[in-house]
Amino acid sequence: MLPSGRLIRIAAALLTDRRGRLLLVRKRGTASFMQPGGKIEPHEEPGAALLRELREELSLTERRGSLAHLGILSAPAANEPGFTVEAELFRLVSDGRPQPAAEIAEIAWLSPGAAITVTLAPLTRDHVLPLWRSCQ
Repeated sequence: MLPSGRLIRIAAALLTDRRGRLLLVRKRGTASFMQPGGKIEPHEEPGAALLRELREELSLTERRGSLAHLGILSAPAANEPGFTVEAELFRLVSDGRPQPAAEIAEIAWLSPGAAITVTLAPLTRDHVLPLWRSCQ
């Protein structure tokens, strides 16, 4: 078990559109694409944290009832060497039009069956992509 100082707790979305495309984001100053979401504040419920992050980073306003909890996943943190990210992952199908804001530099939509041409964070590569593909 890792000391709590080496663990980053986040809420993240396996966010797709009605066509089944998966939304990924890249933060400013980083190379890896990952799920939208972010750190859970002390005493914040994971679903509420995710909705807050989607609003702040992508200008998406979603309802709590639209989130389906998929579980807790962990992987090495993409941007903080020596840390592990522990993600409360939620499934969300959205009709919204995400716009990069706050620390988000770029968004990318992955289409089912298409080749992946971007660098992926370990959590995305090892856990989220297989889940997304199993839903196709």
